[in-house]
Amino acid sequence: THFYNERRKQLLEVEPNRGHELLAELEKDFQVTIVTQNIDNLHERAGSSHIIHLHGELTKVCSSRDPNNPHYIKELKPEEFEVKIGESVPEIETAIDWVEKADVFVIIGTSMNVYPAAGLLNYVPRNAEIYLIDPKPVDVHSSRPIHVIQKGASEGVAELREKLLTTNHA
Repeated sequence: THFYNERRKQLLEVEPNRGHELLAELEKDFQVTIVTQNIDNLHERAGSSHIIHLHGELTKVCSSRDPNNPHYIKELKPEEFEVKIGESVPEIETAIDWVEKADVFVIIGTSMNVYPAAGLLNYVPRNAEIYLIDPKPVDVHSSRPIHVIQKGASEGVAELREKLLTTNHA
């Protein structure tokens, strides 16, 4: 049981960072939908209210045959966290629906080669602004103009918020 106790503690020790908190604060001025490939609950804990988990959440498992049937969703006890997360992406359709309505699309700290998030760029409306926040130079395979903010998530989201509030999106 020592191993599982360690795992449980690790999950509890991870805290939302300033980037998560700033994304949650954006909801004061904008309608924000977060699409994440992470399986933690840090966005929820930071206070964001509309989150799509592309790969589901670490603490929940669902039936891959019928992913949205609540009968099959069960909260995992920490000792069951070793469940292998399948490669199915049950929420990609939901994410696409929201991306198609976006005025501003922001990519934070993910290499643009990672499926399925990279594919979402194809659904961003023509007139929407696209921002990329990443401290490393990223090779963006896109013909679309992309505003690059070459900073970490916390500083980058702060700068993005300033830009959005000073343009006419608010």
